[in-house]
Amino acid sequence: MTAIQRSLLACIAVLAGAGAAHAQEVTVKVGTVRSISTVAILWAAEKGYFKEHGIKVANENLDTAANSIALLAQNQLQIVEGGISAAYFNALEKDLPVAMVLDRVSSPIGHNLMLRPDLKGEITTLRALKGKTIATNGQGAVSTYEVGKLLETDGLSLNDVDIKVLPFTQYAIAFANKAIDAAIVIPPFTAQLLDGGHAVNFKSPDDLVTPRPLTIAVSMVNTDWAKANRELLRNYYVAYLRGIRDYCQAYHGSSIRQQMIDLSIRTGTETRSELLHKYPWPARSPNGRINIASMLDMQAWYRKNKMSNVEFPAERLVDMSYVEYALQQLPAWELENKESKLEGCR
Repeated sequence: MTAIQRSLLACIAVLAGAGAAHAQEVTVKVGTVRSISTVAILWAAEKGYFKEHGIKVANENLDTAANSIALLAQNQLQIVEGGISAAYFNALEKDLPVAMVLDRVSSPIGHNLMLRPDLKGEITTLRALKGKTIATNGQGAVSTYEVGKLLETDGLSLNDVDIKVLPFTQYAIAFANKAIDAAIVIPPFTAQLLDGGHAVNFKSPDDLVTPRPLTIAVSMVNTDWAKANRELLRNYYVAYLRGIRDYCQAYHGSSIRQQMIDLSIRTGTETRSELLHKYPWPARSPNGRINIASMLDMQAWYRKNKMSNVEFPAERLVDMSYVEYALQQLPAWELENKESKLEGCR
C-alpha cells in the first residue's frame, strides 16, 4: 500500500469516526422563557460544551414556564427553564414527574413594577394601586408572586387590584392604550419599555421582596426521563454550569462580554445591543444552587393565595444532586474582574 493510499484511508477513518460521533449525539429538548440569562445555554452550545458530552440542545422559546409544566411532565420537553409558578407545586401534588434542579435567575433580578408615564406623579405609593389594573405574564406565574409580595409591603393584596395576564411583548401596546396601569416587567423588556417611553420604573422586587437572594427562576427536569438518563443529565449540567460561569464573568465585564452580547443579538435573545451595554443583566448563581428559603416562601405564598393546595419539604421540591455533581467536576468559582462592583453572579 502506498503512502497516498494510507493517507486516504486515514482520512476516511477520521471522517467515519466524526460521522459516528455526530450520529451518537443525544438531543435534549429544552424550553426557555426569553430572558437575557437565556444566553448562557446558547453560549454553552456555541462553545461546544454540550457537544463534548455528546449532547445536542434543541431550544424552544416559551411565553411563560407556568404554561409549560404539562409539556415537561409529558416529556415533550425534557428540561424547562423559567419562573417558579404555582403550576409547579400543583404538579407535585398530582405526583407528576417534575423537579427543580438549578438556579436560573436570583437577586438582583432586575425586574420592575412599571407604571404608565401619565401616572408617574399620581401614583407614588404601592397603596395607591388599589383598584388599578396590573399586568403579569401568567396566571399563578412568579410575576404574580412578585406583584403580590410588593403589594403586601404596603398593606394590600392581589384582591385589591385587577390582575390582567398578557405576554411581555404586548405590554407596550397595553400601556399605550391605557388597558393597564402597571405591569411587572423583566429584562430586556424593562429597558425596552423605559427607552421607548412606554412606562416608567416604580418599585423593584430586589428592594422590597424577602427573603433574599430572591430565586425567581430555575431549571426543571422531567424526573422519569432523568432517571433513565442520569449520566447524560449529569453531563448536561456540567456543560451548562460552564456556560453559566462564563455568563457570570461577562456579567462582571470580563473580556468575553462583547462576544456574549454578539451572541444575544445574533440569536434574537435581545435585538438592541445598546440595552445590553446600558442596563445590568439578570444575576444568577455561578454555582447553580437554589436559595431554598426563597423557594419555600413562594410555595407558602401560592398556598396562602389559593393557587396551590399543599406544601412540601425542601427535599421534595428540589433535586440538587446534578448541581452538586457538576460542582465536583469543575474548579472552584473565581471572579476574573476583581474590580467589579456589581452585586449578584458571585
